[in-house]
Amino acid sequence: MADAAAPAPASANRWQAVAVLLFGACVIGLSPILVRLADAGPSAAGFWRLLFAMPLLAVMTVRTSGPLGKPSNIAVIAGVMFALDLGFWHYGIKYTSVTNATVLSNLTPVVVTAFAWIFLKQRPRKLFLLAVAVAVAGAWLMAVGKGGGDRLLNPPLGNALSAATALWYALYMLAIGEGRKREGASRLMFWSGMVGLPLMLAATLLLGEEVFPATATGWAACVGLGLMHVVGQGSIAWAMGRLPTSTASVVVLVQPIVAGYLGWILFFEPIGPVQALGAVVALSGVVLAQWASRTRAETSPSA
Repeated sequence: MADAAAPAPASANRWQAVAVLLFGACVIGLSPILVRLADAGPSAAGFWRLLFAMPLLAVMTVRTSGPLGKPSNIAVIAGVMFALDLGFWHYGIKYTSVTNATVLSNLTPVVVTAFAWIFLKQRPRKLFLLAVAVAVAGAWLMAVGKGGGDRLLNPPLGNALSAATALWYALYMLAIGEGRKREGASRLMFWSGMVGLPLMLAATLLLGEEVFPATATGWAACVGLGLMHVVGQGSIAWAMGRLPTSTASVVVLVQPIVAGYLGWILFFEPIGPVQALGAVVALSGVVLAQWASRTRAETSPSA
């Protein structure tokens, strides 16, 4: 049996984790494409994503952690934040280009550290402040740059909603990080999804969206969103438990590259030179922010 084999070298295990992380990031990069193809309202696409993911997450939770039980308080908070994340991002995808929506929503690490600074009194290094300035400058370039073609409904609104997504996802990640101290990842994903599910349905009905996809392609895209949620997020969670956060956080930035390229191919959304420069600058700021946060954590004295 495989369990009886000699353990693989640490370097081999590390590269295996990097490969799984890269795979998960590429899968998540499909998300904005599937939202566009869902042929339903933005919030409705989020509802179907969670609905189709729940059975798989329930099986995973029972197999790894036993009975489903009931949601913890932190899982409820995570579910509310994730519902806001999906709602804002899916509307951002509707109004702006796939590239802008994905890159701007990936400003989350900057928001997480800023939140820790303001509310947890964890003062960042000066290098982090420089990283924030770089990321904001890149986001501004993307907002003013020409890209995405003429089919976009309202790029300024879409850009604003996508940037706000970073806040909700940051709060979601902080809640998940706290919850992981007490319960398993699959249980947290299941219950946060169950909390978010009725919220997404309520938003769909209140906003007067089309609930059911009108085409077979739309239904396939909704099922794909559910599978993507489990496979992509699950792969990233598995790999991040085996890699340094600094390495993982850089590798997952392949997601905007995949999404932007597919948006160009499938939806004819050309990326203008200013927009491309802004994306590179914004992502560079995110990488620098994560590196600065890691360096401070390593050099800070232990309590």
